[in-house]
Amino acid sequence: EVQLQASGGGLVQAGGSLRLSCVVSGISFGDEGYAAGWFRLAPGANREGIACISRRDGRTHYIDSVKGRFSISSDNAKNTVYLQMNSLKPEDTANYICAVDLSGYCSGLKYGMNYYGRGTLVTVSS
Repeated sequence: EVQLQASGGGLVQAGGSLRLSCVVSGISFGDEGYAAGWFRLAPGANREGIACISRRDGRTHYIDSVKGRFSISSDNAKNTVYLQMNSLKPEDTANYICAVDLSGYCSGLKYGMNYYGRGTLVTVSS
C-alpha cells in the first residue's frame, strides 16, 4: 500500500521560508519510473499542482507563480520529497499535499497523479 505523509507546515510571516517534507512508503525511490509532486488547495479554490520532480527524465517543473521561490528535491535513501519555499506570500496560504505518479512523468501535475497524502497546512500572514 502506498502512503504519503507530509509535514513541515505552519504559520510564517510574508517573506519567510518553510521546508515541507513528504515521506513515501510502498514505493522504492530506487525505482526509476515515478514522479513526485506537490499540490496545494486554498480555501474556495481548486487543487493546484505547483511542483514536480521526475525520476524518469530528471527534470523539475514549476508553475509560474512559484518559479524562483520554491524548489523541489528528493532524497532517495530516505524515500522523502522536499519542497523548499522561500519569499512566501499571503496568497501561498493553502493545504500542501504531496503526490506520486507511477507514469514517471510530470504531466500528472496538470492531469492528476496516482496517490495523494493528506497534506500539511501553510499559513502566510501579511
